[in-house]
Amino acid sequence: MIERAGAGPLRRLVVLRHAKSAWPVDVADHERPLAPRGRRDAPAAGRALAEADCLPDLALCSTAVRARRTWDLAAGQWGTPPPVTRDRRLYAAGPSGLLAVVHEVPAEVETLLLIGHNPGLEELVVALAADGLDDTLERVRTKFPTSAIAVLSWRGATWRSLTPGTALLTSVIVPRGRKKE
Repeated sequence: MIERAGAGPLRRLVVLRHAKSAWPVDVADHERPLAPRGRRDAPAAGRALAEADCLPDLALCSTAVRARRTWDLAAGQWGTPPPVTRDRRLYAAGPSGLLAVVHEVPAEVETLLLIGHNPGLEELVVALAADGLDDTLERVRTKFPTSAIAVLSWRGATWRSLTPGTALLTSVIVPRGRKKE
């Protein structure tokens, strides 16, 4: 079946880079925890998603400790978090690997949250965006820091219809938590 571009419901891919991680000695990269700043920023990311009306129907999260903890702290800001799938393929994945996982998402999911790592996430956002509102695309190309959120929108009958150059980058948010006085 051939899908016509622009056919189907409005879909959103919300991309969240994990919060700032620590670098403890003798800890494998996959097992690195969040740094104190990351533990402040991750809940701020959850609040920012709620304020932007970008709560997902489903979340896909890397299995790395820092990504899982980012999810826990962000989702803890919502009344009822959506289901989450932790997927090892998202750890250290490039744009094509990330997109392959996204293509498996069921059609009934309209807003998907993807939590992972750079440089893959940044490269995915840049590849998918045909354009961006205001300076969003340039901001991602310049830097996609920890806890950054990018929202991509497009119309498609299924997640397989999301291909490079088919989405609009509608917003980029970099939430930061406050230090306790």
